[in-house]
Amino acid sequence: MASDAIQIEAGGRSVRVSSPDRVIFEATDFSAEVTKQMVAQYYADVADGIVRALKERPVTLERWPKGVRDGMELSTRHDAPRRGGGSSDGADAFYQKRMMRGAPDFIESARVNFPSGRRADELCITEVASVVWAAHMGAVTFHPWPMRRDDNDHPDELRIDLDPHGETSFGDSARVAAVAKELFDELGIRAFCKTSGNRGVHVYVRIEQKWSVTDVRHAAIAVGRELERRSEGVTTAWWKEERGDNIFVDFNQNARDRTIASAYSIRSKPGAPVSMPLTWDELAGTDDPRQFTVHTVPALLADRGDAHAEIDDVAHSLEPLLDLWRADLERGLGEMPYPPDYPKMPGEPKRVQPSREARPDG
Repeated sequence: MASDAIQIEAGGRSVRVSSPDRVIFEATDFSAEVTKQMVAQYYADVADGIVRALKERPVTLERWPKGVRDGMELSTRHDAPRRGGGSSDGADAFYQKRMMRGAPDFIESARVNFPSGRRADELCITEVASVVWAAHMGAVTFHPWPMRRDDNDHPDELRIDLDPHGETSFGDSARVAAVAKELFDELGIRAFCKTSGNRGVHVYVRIEQKWSVTDVRHAAIAVGRELERRSEGVTTAWWKEERGDNIFVDFNQNARDRTIASAYSIRSKPGAPVSMPLTWDELAGTDDPRQFTVHTVPALLADRGDAHAEIDDVAHSLEPLLDLWRADLERGLGEMPYPPDYPKMPGEPKRVQPSREARPDG
């Protein structure tokens, strides 16, 4: 039987956490078990880092109220769930895209616009107590939007998601990330990296809050195509059947309502791995990203500080990357497909899987 609720101190507030002994992650051969109390306490312990990653951003929550277990399913529906939360397709976990009922007075929200044209209020993190409260509500991973709540239409963050496919590994992701850094360095842009919490690597750039979501997505496509030219083993092919054993640059993570797990977020993988900010030298020296877990990250953060501590210091122009996009247009390389749940977008090619398009009629 689960024990009574406890109080966790978070940024000067005392936050109630129910069922603290509930096991959220079972033990693995590389990590001890993790309880609900440990999840909440972890977020209190990494307060500076997690708040820096989430502050003033609308946040979609990845909620696992029963814990994370092999065989459990995360709902893949991308529409906004019911206000009360819960999955409409019977999955064990779900994405919470609307504010939950019964939130404490200190919890704040932000209005977001979905591709469908609908609007909703999402959780907006303003302090670490909000993060701990969300953990009490079963949230494991935090997926922030790339814009602040003061302007829902103009991102302040470009995200390059390097996603391994086929036989590729974390080492391949790190190698391609280093090529991305070289590109950004040449353009006078300071980029920051983190592990995805699995086999991938995320590269972030703070940008001036003046370009549209479409512009930022085009910049990501341009970066992906430039990485294809500069390195073997990289692809921007949207269709999985065409990606092969390559690192996929997931440009659509910059489309509206697409989000990436934040820095310091726990991922819903065995062992409770964390999406860990690293210096570029640390990334090059990391063999196994599973070393960054709920159990190890707080001490690492306390010892050497946050590798993303300076990420908000400079906001870059997007123009050098849009110049790459325009150069590709002159080469005949244009728009790329959007996610399947999006309405038809301007200039988009046919959203048809290549193997199906080639299939003869009849």
